[in-house]
Amino acid sequence: MNQINQFNNIKKNMSKQNIYTKSYLQAVTKCLLITALLIVASSCSNDEKQKVTKFNKLVMQDEFDTDGAPNSAIWSYNIGTGNNGWGNNELEYYTDSSDNVKVADGMLQITARKQAFMGSEYTSARLLSKGLFEQKYGRFEARIKMPSGQGIWPAFWLLGANSDTVTWPLCGEIDIMEYKGQEPTITHGTVHGPGYSGGSAITKSYDLINDRFDTDFHIFGIEWGKNYINFYVDDVLYNQITPDKVTGEWVYDHTFYMILNLAVGGSYVGPPNSATTFPQTMYVDYVRVYQ
Repeated sequence: MNQINQFNNIKKNMSKQNIYTKSYLQAVTKCLLITALLIVASSCSNDEKQKVTKFNKLVMQDEFDTDGAPNSAIWSYNIGTGNNGWGNNELEYYTDSSDNVKVADGMLQITARKQAFMGSEYTSARLLSKGLFEQKYGRFEARIKMPSGQGIWPAFWLLGANSDTVTWPLCGEIDIMEYKGQEPTITHGTVHGPGYSGGSAITKSYDLINDRFDTDFHIFGIEWGKNYINFYVDDVLYNQITPDKVTGEWVYDHTFYMILNLAVGGSYVGPPNSATTFPQTMYVDYVRVYQ
């Protein structure tokens, strides 16, 4: 009988030990899970609220599917050198020639060439939707393959529709994509306004890891609403600018128009060098705007 009682006591103790072991393991697992969640939370960027508004009503699109000149219902041209190289010491003369801008093979092609014209050493093109398509707020995006090389400066950007009545940067400027040809893995998203323009603009870069922007197409976009502008590359949100992040007046509460251009030289990128080859072409697969 004593042996039987001893056996039962051993079983009982083993059962208790299993319960304690199970409880211990559950507690350890819970602690590890909480720790992992804290690590993940602490690794997230705290300087961006990651606010995303999905604009899904398509209100304008140019798929560039008709060969020839760009659609005149959407795009017009800046011609010439502007004031002081469009304010940036740029070296090109913008034209509306098919040598510099055309739609072919389902794409808009803006080409910079090394050719003397009207006192400039280079030619290129700059399209704008001013007076044709302008919008306040929404998602603006374009699918683009970049050119490359020192001194090559493509951009997809927005300018305040009141740019004729107020001086820049009071009208506001939103650079959806700005790129230096000598840095083919990096693009920049920027705003210019009163008190924060030029070298003092509010900006952030996006580095394309293990890839280059001149080897394939990528989607550059913003989602812009009241009191915020979100910047994306291929739907990755990498920057959010809000009124508390600018060092002057918030001037993004009125309609803006779009600009697509390919500059050569200028204070932002410097001049081309002996390694820069021409022609260089910026390929745009589409431009789409949503509300």
